[in-house]
Amino acid sequence: MFTDLSTYKNTDYKPGSILKIAFWYFINRLFLNTVIPYPSGIKVRLLRIFGAKIGLNCVIKPKVSVKYPWFLEIGDNTWLGEQVWIDNLALVVIGKNVCISQAAMLLSGNHDYKKTSFDLITKEIHIQDGVWIGAKAVVCCGVICASHSILTVGSIANKNLNAYGIYQGNPAVEIRKRTIN
Repeated sequence: MFTDLSTYKNTDYKPGSILKIAFWYFINRLFLNTVIPYPSGIKVRLLRIFGAKIGLNCVIKPKVSVKYPWFLEIGDNTWLGEQVWIDNLALVVIGKNVCISQAAMLLSGNHDYKKTSFDLITKEIHIQDGVWIGAKAVVCCGVICASHSILTVGSIANKNLNAYGIYQGNPAVEIRKRTIN
């Protein structure tokens, strides 16, 4: 058997109307995924208008990209660093006091490589309170980053992270426990 992308269909996946998606694409490009340092408050308001649930005091740096704000929940005092990419084909829930560092990626979609048609797979991502996702780290679909866990720079989480665990590598493995003084 071989992969045959001509048989790929994702007609069952309906993230929203074409008009809503197109309009969001331009708002995202103009106000979030840009080098212009618009205040976080403006970005938060726009995300909320499109259905995101966002808490208080969130910081959103330049060049952030959010695929579908209506599949996004963010708690209070959370930071999204420059070039963060939230590819939320499914719900992404980010808790309170979370830091998602520069160029980190949250990928709620994947493909079924066992099928010739390479079918789309979507699963929620949950990042609980106090988590730190390091720069250029990747959180894959279906992963839960438990309370106060850390995914270090450049690491890839394809399985759940335990509370207060510090994870490193590809795939990420727990290297020690996090202690907060």
